[in-house]
Amino acid sequence: MQKRKIGILTFSDGRKFAHDLQYTMNKGFQDKLVKVLEKTGEIECVPCEIVWTPALARTEAKKLAAAGVEATILNFAIWAFPHLPAIATEFAPGPFLCLSNVNPQAPGLVAMLAAAGSLNQIGVFHGRVSGDVEDPKVLKQVMAFLRAGSAVNRLRGKTYGLFGGRSMGMYTAVPALDQWRREFGVDIEHIDQWEIVRRSETIDQKRVTAGRRWLEKHCGQVAYDGKALTPETLERQIRSYHAVRELIAEWDLNFVGIKGQPELTNSFCTMDITEAFLNDPYDWEGPHEPIVCATEADSDGALTMEIFKDLAGTPVLFADVRHYDAEGDFWDMVNSGQHATYFAGRSFDPKVNLPKVKLVPEIFYFPAGGAAVQHIAAPGEVTLARLTRKNGKYWMAIAPAEFLAFPKKKALAKSQATTGEWPHAFTRLKVPPERFIATYSSNHIHGVYGDYVEELKWVCKILNMEAEIYV
Repeated sequence: MQKRKIGILTFSDGRKFAHDLQYTMNKGFQDKLVKVLEKTGEIECVPCEIVWTPALARTEAKKLAAAGVEATILNFAIWAFPHLPAIATEFAPGPFLCLSNVNPQAPGLVAMLAAAGSLNQIGVFHGRVSGDVEDPKVLKQVMAFLRAGSAVNRLRGKTYGLFGGRSMGMYTAVPALDQWRREFGVDIEHIDQWEIVRRSETIDQKRVTAGRRWLEKHCGQVAYDGKALTPETLERQIRSYHAVRELIAEWDLNFVGIKGQPELTNSFCTMDITEAFLNDPYDWEGPHEPIVCATEADSDGALTMEIFKDLAGTPVLFADVRHYDAEGDFWDMVNSGQHATYFAGRSFDPKVNLPKVKLVPEIFYFPAGGAAVQHIAAPGEVTLARLTRKNGKYWMAIAPAEFLAFPKKKALAKSQATTGEWPHAFTRLKVPPERFIATYSSNHIHGVYGDYVEELKWVCKILNMEAEIYV
């Protein structure tokens, strides 16, 4: 993933003699901050001259804007005049994190609180963290804010490609162009699904054959049945994947949603291969950056996934909230072939994941045929979430959870209890099912491995929306 470019403005006493006397100490705290952040491997720091005059507050902040930073740390290790960060935030890119270092010899915390109070009064959004950045707990707080800030900023100027329109009457999948542009900075490009059908016929047969043979070689099974799944229908799916990739490049799309049902699934082929391998970090032609793709043109789902991708730098899950297994106290999250094969082995290496993946014939819902991408998500801590709207106002449901692993025989039986042909994520939430069902507002849910609850809470604060944590 591209490193997050973070600006650092360290503030000082506005009296020259006090600034000069404490300069070495103050600069030392800035240097330590840069070192710790860059050691994470996620951050590219853009440090500035120590700011002790209004002129420096303006010029250094403008340098950060010119450098294209995605968030700015307002750094306090000594007493600093509060009007300086107030001036700087007129020019430096937000969101802003006020950071107070542990330095008992000087009132850095006092300066941070004075500055933060000033920012409150003038209406500048900011976060606050106080402590030694070398302390893992403090660094975790700092990184949560920086991930969230950069993820929100990375939405701005992106284009979402919407293939088709509303699928099967789902209100929760349909976006409002003006609201997305106003609240998230995202544009929406509408593309007819016929372009996938038309373009697929132009794909070089050699690429298609190579893709089919790669899948046959590396997947655990390709279960041709001579009806729904044949070499021809699988090749049609591969052609569709390449067609969508071409359209993404041609229209300069950053993430996409594909309607699929009912037109393509009735009369052409399912988009399961397309959706899975767009979301994957690889295909039969080599590694690629995961491209968020939401089935059923679920645009709010795609937007949630794009935020997750920029937070975690990994593929993102898309699933139906399909079934609560009361006996085992877990949810079976399932949706056609939508899950990236990454989730089968939790690896960026297809040779790890694909032996756990079977391509099996699609079921009766999809008479055009093709392969479903069948597998079970690898176990581990996950964070699930979903953007949705109530009376036109966005809010986010956030659910810390765990993907479970069962013995092979039990896992097969549990998957067959719903739709065995589709991919599954056996999920244990931390919230009682009654509360989740009563308040969760979508049939779809999304997530990544790891704990990103704090990051998502900051995303919601930055975007001025409510968050409901399901614990």
